[in-house]
Formats: sequence, C-alpha cells, structure tokens
Amino acid sequence: MSKIRVAVIGYGHLGKWHAQKAESFPEVAELKYIVEKFPAGQEAAKKAHPNAIIVDDISKCINDIDAGVVVTPTSFHYEIVEYLLKHNKHVFCEKPVTETTEQALRLQELLKAHPVILQVGHSERFHQAWERKNEYKHFFDAPAHITLRRVAPFKGRATDVDVVQDLMIHDLDLLVYLFGETPVSVEAMGFKMRTSHYDYVTANFKFKSGNRATITVGRNQTKEVRELEISNHAGTLLVDLMRNEISEALGKEAGPEFVNTANYEKRDHLLLEHKNFYHSIANKKAPIISLEDGLTAVRLIDKVLESARKNIEVML
Repeated sequence: MSKIRVAVIGYGHLGKWHAQKAESFPEVAELKYIVEKFPAGQEAAKKAHPNAIIVDDISKCINDIDAGVVVTPTSFHYEIVEYLLKHNKHVFCEKPVTETTEQALRLQELLKAHPVILQVGHSERFHQAWERKNEYKHFFDAPAHITLRRVAPFKGRATDVDVVQDLMIHDLDLLVYLFGETPVSVEAMGFKMRTSHYDYVTANFKFKSGNRATITVGRNQTKEVRELEISNHAGTLLVDLMRNEISEALGKEAGPEFVNTANYEKRDHLLLEHKNFYHSIANKKAPIISLEDGLTAVRLIDKVLESARKNIEVML
C-alpha cells in the first residue's frame, strides 16, 4: 500500500503538535501539506517542516491528499470536515467535532454516502489508567458519585469558545466512555469572568443507574487541577490526571494501610491518536473514536449550556 498523504489543516498552538505527530509514522503516512492562512503561521510551518508544502486553503491540495487532520478553531470544523467528506478524504478532527448538534447530525448523514474514516480527537481516553479499570471495578458499581474537575489559571487561549467546549468536553466524553451510559438530566451554573463566554461552569448529572456526577471546569482559577474521583460503598478512588497517579481509600474491607497509591504510565496521547488513525485507514477498520462519540459529546455540550443559560434542570 502506498503512503497515506496527509494535510494538517490549521497551524496554531495545537496544529504544531499534530504536524509533528503526522511525521512520526513515515512507514505508513506522509505529511505532504500544511494548510495555514496566516503568513506568520506559514513561515513557522516552513521552518519546522521543510518537506511539507504550505498552502493557504484546503482546495489547493484536496486532489493530492488522502486524509485531512482538522485543527482549526471549532467554528470552522463543520465546513472543512464537510468539504473533506464530499471529496472522499479520511478525516481526523479535533474536539469538538462541530459547534452544534445539528451540524454533527448533518455530517453523520454525509458519512453514510462517503464511507471513509472519521476519527474525533478525544485525547483524554488515552490515559493508561483506563486500561486498569478492572483492577478498580468495585468503584464503578452504581450507585456512585463521580466528580470530575478540570481547572487552571487564565492562559488566554481558546477564548473564542466557552469553557464547556474548551475543557468540559473532555470530561463529558470520559463520563460516558467510563460508565457506559448517558445522563438523563443536567443542572448547570456558569460565570463569565475574563471573556464574553463562560469561563467557569459546574454541572450536575443524573443517570438511570442511580449514579450522580458533578463536572467542574474553569479557566480563571488559582491553580491547575485535572482529576476524577469516584465514591461509593467500596470507598473512594481518585485518579490524578496531571500526576498520573491512582489512589484508593478503601471502605470496610480496608487493612492497616487504608489508602493505596499507584502510578501509571504517562503517554503521548496525540501520538497514539495519529497511530490509530493511520491504522484504521490502512486496515479499513472503524476509528477508535467515532463520529457518534463526537456527536454524543456535542449533544451534552448543548444541554449543559442550555441549563446554564436558563438556570434550570434540562432533560436529555
């Protein structure tokens, strides 16, 4: 099989990392183009990737690629992914796959007519901790209370979208992925602190199983925290996603050392995403994270934002 010819579309903060990863699998893929409309970004791309061709619009290379990696601002995702699909190109699109549920549904219909690979970039699924879930399966029994917290000091990036699209989307996807069910309702509260969009949102979710979950995200906080905590009859499990650490405080069955801590392997999530994308194309296999997964996350975003705006509990 010939190499997969790849175009990275968008050479901003995250696009630079994607371009680097696209060059990491020379046996199966070739970073042939970088699409960047701004002159400063074009110059940076030329210096970092001298073997790639730099163009300012995807139309200038669409007939010379097999796949596109979409790393533009979210507001451009739909039109670019639509264009790629209509030209029968494989797509790896960063999260969120689209701005709205309606856009994602239109892509879903389009994908039926153009059966290519469409992978969505929910990179938090690649923590090695989740592969060890069976070691801690007693914490995943319902009813449980799940807390996900992802906050950081203001960094001035991604201010074109609210903190739900920027940060909470990671944890919305993890919540469904890890517990295998979607919520039945959400009640959210948000504040606009530094930008014209929500900079802080906390959301409470209910599930048919009896699980309850709280997700809190903020980008104007005093320190950085990324963690998942589960409490139920077995005790409490804490996964620190920054320190790559799993801690459990056991319940009635605890021995003398009732708090146990273990580390897990730190990984290059973007590298793994690219590896899986090219593997799916080469082997004609379903993507590791599908458009349906991306659609579920976008639907949840819409409901969280509706609840925050209206200050009511919203049914899903």
